[in-house]
Amino acid sequence: MPTYVLEKNIDEIYCSQKEISPEQLKKITRFATKYNRVVKIIPNADELFNKNVKNEYYGDTTLVLKVKQLPFEVIDNRIIKRIFDIIFSIFICIFVLSWLYPIIFLLVKIESKGPVIFKQVREGLNGTSFVCYKFRSMYVNSDQNTMHASVHDSRVTKVGAFMRKTSIDEFPQFLNVLSGAMSVVGPRPHIEKFALEYQKDVDNYIARHDVKPGITGLAQVSGYRGEIQKKSDIKNRVRLDIFYIENWSLALDLKIIFKTIFSVFRGDEKAY
Repeated sequence: MPTYVLEKNIDEIYCSQKEISPEQLKKITRFATKYNRVVKIIPNADELFNKNVKNEYYGDTTLVLKVKQLPFEVIDNRIIKRIFDIIFSIFICIFVLSWLYPIIFLLVKIESKGPVIFKQVREGLNGTSFVCYKFRSMYVNSDQNTMHASVHDSRVTKVGAFMRKTSIDEFPQFLNVLSGAMSVVGPRPHIEKFALEYQKDVDNYIARHDVKPGITGLAQVSGYRGEIQKKSDIKNRVRLDIFYIENWSLALDLKIIFKTIFSVFRGDEKAY
């Protein structure tokens, strides 16, 4: 079946609950997630429907259930999120970044040589690459694209340590939001090298690419930020990222933003 779907470029896969086992459905769902296909189930007559599926008809006669219609499949939701991103980012750029940038510029330049803005290619919407901006928090080094920052990392400057602890280094990413490459809230973008490694550990990792990456996210405010030390770290992040994608609302975005602000003032032990 997978080969046939790919060869014929089939967009939707229909499965009958009477003819398919739960194990087979799981395999098909994983395959559909990986290759961005839609799974629809033809239910049993006595099936109890829930809010996570949408009733549709095939050929005007056969009732089918579309598995988990995602909030971002509704264009109104995408428009609402984009408008909020623009308004919030303009506010930050005018009232925070405008005076913060000159101060950071002087502090970074006084302590170390190199650019103030650190640019790094990361994976974004649908796996496409974009240039992610940050205030440079490390001495210029050859490992910046191949190694995560770790506790007591000698590459991190004194000013950089403060910026990373308070997440100030992330503020230039509001420019990424205004350009349309990122969102204020969403799964954190990864470097392609690490993304390829994570795909081997987490079956549905690619589902993160269904939305724009964010400056902050549900995983980050739930205790999963900083260095990934074991497989469970990335698995938990992906689990929370997918929960966010499947349950998005503007209220959820606002809740994550407030939690992020609170963690900045409180301090996060994993911010290093």
